[in-house]
Parts: sequence; structure tokens; C-alpha cells
Amino acid sequence: MLSSDEEFLSHLPVFRHFEDVAEPELYRPLPDGWALALADIVDSTDAIAQGRYKSVNMAGAGVISGILNALARHDLPFVFGGDGAAVAVPPQAIEASRAALSKVRRWVSEDLGLTLRAALVPLTEIRANGLDVRVARFQASDDVSYAMFSGGGNNWADMQMKGGHYLVDEAEAGDRPDLSGLSCRWNPIQARYGAVVSIIATPRPGGDMAAFRRLVADIVTLANEDGREGHPVPVEGPALGFIREGLVMEAKALSGLGDRVSQFRKGCWVAFQTVLITVLYWLRKPVGRFDPVQYKTTVASNTDFRKFDDGLKMTIDVDADRLSRIKARLEGAERDGVCFYGLHEQDAALMTCVVPSPLSRDHMHFVDGAAGGYARAAQMLKERSASSV
Repeated sequence: MLSSDEEFLSHLPVFRHFEDVAEPELYRPLPDGWALALADIVDSTDAIAQGRYKSVNMAGAGVISGILNALARHDLPFVFGGDGAAVAVPPQAIEASRAALSKVRRWVSEDLGLTLRAALVPLTEIRANGLDVRVARFQASDDVSYAMFSGGGNNWADMQMKGGHYLVDEAEAGDRPDLSGLSCRWNPIQARYGAVVSIIATPRPGGDMAAFRRLVADIVTLANEDGREGHPVPVEGPALGFIREGLVMEAKALSGLGDRVSQFRKGCWVAFQTVLITVLYWLRKPVGRFDPVQYKTTVASNTDFRKFDDGLKMTIDVDADRLSRIKARLEGAERDGVCFYGLHEQDAALMTCVVPSPLSRDHMHFVDGAAGGYARAAQMLKERSASSV
């Protein structure tokens, strides 16, 4: 017999038309007793200004990987935010999630040279402040669905964390999280239409939610004029090409701190896998159950390039005309008091992955803009909302 938490997860609404993402009837409230485990990079804007995009995204995806691996499950609702992430965890997993967050904080400090802020915010606190955490799932492909969040609770929890509340301490030196499957090997994916644009649009407090839902549907429709919703990854998958920085970070993440022998072995294994995939792809040759051509295509279909996290977030590849119309629609909605928005343009997208097994088809790929993406869009949104006060 399923527990109430398991039943909640198994009965979450799943939808396939992303233009419906803001519809409230799709979402279900988290059960009582749950919590949000969340984290973000302190001063990510400065790190991005230094060109440390890969490290920032690796840290954000590492939060998801560290918690899911610690709990030995991949069915929990989570959202990747570029410089951070949030995972909804049931009551019995809260302390294990705290320990995982603590270890991820230490890993980010020791390996990436960044400061990760982390918190565990009880759902009871969110609801006591008049907000909620509601969840649905968007079916990105036949093999992967991603959680969407509404209710305002995630934003409130994030503000509480940044205000110094519900914080999780850093683990002891050398205490490592399990980051199995965390990967960031792919080179930046160049824009094909004109620009890779990271967009965040949130409803204005007290604004017209019906008008905001129309805005979301309009932006999704404009992005879809290429027939692929503005997907930044080609349908056949990313171009073969692997970045040394990502390979090194992956090898270090899978090794003990300062264990050069382990890092060397992991580095050799990662390099071997990379070369093998490249060779097999060019030969169009499967090995056992692993088909490199199918794997690369599945990378594209499984990619998380758009989401709803108390607002619309997208990283899309669009031409100048579509971008101009998207901007005009956002600016008009902001003038009308419907939303606040932030937008950042760059010439490429960056992909960070969680691959439980190369033989499974449920591998997950998180996309952000390659020059600051969501972090810079969030900064713009913050400035625009502050100027309206």
C-alpha cells in the first residue's frame, strides 16, 4: 500500500502542452509536513562577471544531484535555477536532505571556490505566511517529466534564505556528497537563429492573474514560431565537442578531496567515456544497449529549457524579429501592471546534466544561457521591480 506521500507523487497531474503551464487547476499542494531544500550561489553575478558560468551551473545542478542521490530516489519535485535549485522533500527525508545540502555546500567551497547558501524551509512556515507550494509535472519527452511550481512558496523560501533564515551549515572539511551522474561535458551550444535568450517573468503582486496566464501563453506561442518552441538544442542533439573545464570538474566531483590518484582515475574514466561516445557516434555503431545516435537525440528531447517556478523561466534560441516581439509583449505587460520581467541575451546556451546511467533514457539536461542566463535575467528583474516602488 502506498504512503500518502508516495500516493501524492504518483497522482501528480502531468501535462504536455507547455502553454498551459500557468493554469492553476493543473497544480496540487504539497502534503503537510514537507519542506523545501534550496540553495543558491552567493554573489553569482560576480562569479559570472569572472566568466565562471560552468562552475555556477555545476553548483546548481549539484544541489539536485546531491539530494536525490542521498535519498536514493529521482521522483521528487525539483527545479533548476541556473545558480541554484530547489527540491521538495517529504518529512522522513528532511534530515537526510539537510545532511546532503551541508555536504554540497562544502563541495562547492572546496572544489569550485564558490560560496553556496542553503536552507531547509518547512512548508508549515510557508503556509503560515499565506503562501503555498503547488506542484505539477510537464512531460518534456516520453522518458522525462519535470516538476513545475506555483503558489508563491518557492519565491518566499528563497527570500527567507537570502535573509539568513532556515540556513543549513556547511559540512566538515572533506565531507563529500554523492554526485554520481553529475556531468557537464558538453561545449556551449551556439545560437542558430540569432540569440539565446534567458527570460524570467513573474506575476506582479496583486496583479491580474488571468492576464499573466495570457502573457505566458503568448510568450510560449511566440517562441514556438520555429516549430520547436525555441529549443536551444538541435533536434539531433548537441554538436559533438566536450569542454576540458567540464571534464575536470566532473572528475573532481566524483573523487575525494585532494585524492589525486582517485581524481586521475576518474578523469581517465570520464575521458574514456567521452572518446568512446565520440567514436561510436561517428561510426553510428551501438554497443550492447547503448546507441550513441539515439542517446544524442534523447539529450535534446529530455532537455529542461523552460519551466514554471512561481513564474515563467525560459532559455530559448530566437531570431531578432521574434525577440523584438517577445520584448514588446513583456514590456507592455509590465506597463499594465501584470508582471515584472528580466531578460538576458547571449550567443550560446550551456548544458549541465544528471545522468543516472548511460543505458537508461531518463537522463536529465539543464540548460541556461552561456553568459549568465537566468542569474543576469533575475538581476534585471530585481532592478525593474525595485524601480517601480
